[in-house]
Parts: sequence; C-alpha cells; structure tokens
Amino acid sequence: MRDNIYVTSPLLPPLEEFTPYLEEIWQSKHLTNSGPFHQQLEEALAKYLGVPYLSLFSNGTIALLTALQALRIKGEVITTPYSFVATAHTILWNSLKPVFVDIDPVTCNMDPRKIEAAITPETTAILPVHCYGIPCNTDEIQHIAEMYDLRVIYDAAHAFGVKQKGDSILNAGDLSVLSFHATKVFNTIEGGAIVSRDLRMKQRIDHLKNFGFVNETTVVATGINGKMNEVQAAFGLLQLKHVDDALTKRRRIYESYQSKLQQIHGVRLLEKSPDIEWNYAYAALFVGPEFGCSRDELYEAMKQENIFTRRYFYPLISEFPMYRGLPSAQPDVLPIATNISSSVLCLPIYPTLTEDDIDRVVGVILRMSVNIAENTSVTAA
Repeated sequence: MRDNIYVTSPLLPPLEEFTPYLEEIWQSKHLTNSGPFHQQLEEALAKYLGVPYLSLFSNGTIALLTALQALRIKGEVITTPYSFVATAHTILWNSLKPVFVDIDPVTCNMDPRKIEAAITPETTAILPVHCYGIPCNTDEIQHIAEMYDLRVIYDAAHAFGVKQKGDSILNAGDLSVLSFHATKVFNTIEGGAIVSRDLRMKQRIDHLKNFGFVNETTVVATGINGKMNEVQAAFGLLQLKHVDDALTKRRRIYESYQSKLQQIHGVRLLEKSPDIEWNYAYAALFVGPEFGCSRDELYEAMKQENIFTRRYFYPLISEFPMYRGLPSAQPDVLPIATNISSSVLCLPIYPTLTEDDIDRVVGVILRMSVNIAENTSVTAA
C-alpha cells in the first residue's frame, strides 16, 4: 500500500535544536505570563514581518475575539462567507451580527463592490479575510471604511510574511490577526497574534489578553486568558530560523504543480498578481464544468489513491445552521462564493512534499481527465 499524502504537514524543526530551549524553560521555571521567550518572539516577529507592534496569543481565534473587543465593535460586521468558520464565530461570540457579502471569483476575497451595498446604520466594522494568503483589495476597502467611518480588522490567518508592493499586508486596516496553528506556514503548535499600529492599542490588547490586568491590583477591562505560553514561544523562535527555507520549498512545490497542471483542460490553479510576495500557503485548484467530472468525484478519486485533499472552504460559513437564516446568507445573495465553494480542491503542499508525491497527485487529475475524454469519445461514437 502506498503511503498517505495529506493536504498539509506541520513544519517541525530538528528536535535536537528544540531541547536547549526546553532546558532553559525548566531551569527558569517560567512557563507563562509574558516570560522571556514570549517577549523575544514578539520582538522577533514584529521585525521579521515588518510591522510596528505585535501581541502574541494562545491561538488565532482568541486573538480575533480580542481584536473585536479592542476596537469596541458594536452592531453589524460585514464579512465573507468563504473562510474557516472561526471568522464568523468570533463575531457571534462578541454578540455582534455578521453580514455576508459575495467574493471575487479570482482572488476569493470579499468583493469591495458588494460591501457598500451591505452597509446599514448598524454597521460598525468590516472583517475581510486574506483568503489563501492572497491580499484583499485593501485600498478600496479602506476607502469605503473611511467614507462610512467603519473600522477594519483583517483576518490574516493565511497571510504570514505576505507583502504587496514591498510592504507587509499586515499593516492594512486598524488591526490584523494572524494564526500560528500547526497547519500554517509558520506555526507555534497553536498560537496567534494581533498586529497593531500604535503602542497605546498594543497596551490595550495586552491588557485584554491577560484578564484586563494593568498591575497586580488593577483591572481595567473585562479581559480573557489569551496568553501564549513559553513552550509555544520558544518553538516559534526556533521556527523563525527555518521559515525562509520552508517558504522557498513551498514556492518550488507550487511552481511544479503549475507546470504540470497547465496542460490539463478544465482545471486552474490559484494565481497571484506580480506585485505580491506570497507565502504559497495553499495550492487551491478550481475544477470547472468543462473538466467533465465534479470536484467531489475528483476528491473521492484522490482518496482512493490515499491522497487526502481538502475542500477549503466547503460548505460556506453561511450554509451552517447558525447562519443560514440570515438574509445575507442566502445562496442567491452569494452566487460566486457558492460556485467557488463547490469547485475548489486544495492540493497537498508542505515543505517535505516530494516531486514523486506531486506526480502522484497530478497523475490522478490527469487520469480522471483522460478517462473523461475517452468516455466522451465512446459516447460520441
């Protein structure tokens, strides 16, 4: 039986390189509460990513919850249905109302042309997602936000290290939120961060992630326990030493897919514009009707070969029970997102994926394409 190929595999540094970090933690007995590794990682990440201030969190979802709290968001928040469900869940957890708008068919990001029509007197914020790490149209979104006095929080879970025109995409909007989950291009096992523009906002965020404490006897906000521990932070410091090499390998894998898939009719791979320095977070393949079989049939064919792809993002968030009653969640309001959701298949991509693995994946797609062509010829005859 051939080895399984999964859609992703976590970036893991050499174990022997992690041991000295653990020994230092054991010696200091400082496990959490903004220890030395936590402070070092915040500084190192801010420098690496090219952002002014960064606050570490135990995971990206807690960071997103806190970002909404930090900006005191009320009422309605305009967001995308095409994302991981945590994007919208954090809106509900803050007792806010999500309002979905449709996406761009090329980037899979929120279509700015749909945002303005969704604004009501209750709207206070926009929560876009840099889907697959491809930047949103940040200039247009910012223009709309300023016109209607709205705050902008970017769910940048996929966008580690992404730049546009030489600047970090994380500097867009009021706040940007990162995920360092094990599936991401940079991980701290679990983890996340909020990028902020000024020291005062960073201080508010840091208070909120530690129960609202300012000092031993003073609590200034209804905060939460969102702190990243020292083991995670140490792991992240070590990961930073290897992430550039990992990103280079991801790019080579993606380019190999591009080269091998371009001759197959009816499928297209996600692409970026030339002004983007991308992290190659996902290899999203879109299966068109001209391919001859559905995305789900290709998905099942992959599984038969022990290749486990993912249908990111299917179903849409708007199709889950807690959202589908919203007026903005109806399929006729979201035709492009509905279509993309039924056609996308994320292919395996991670630094240790081999050329033979890529050939196995592409081979299934090619075989399905050839079989379809042959069956069509027989039927026509």
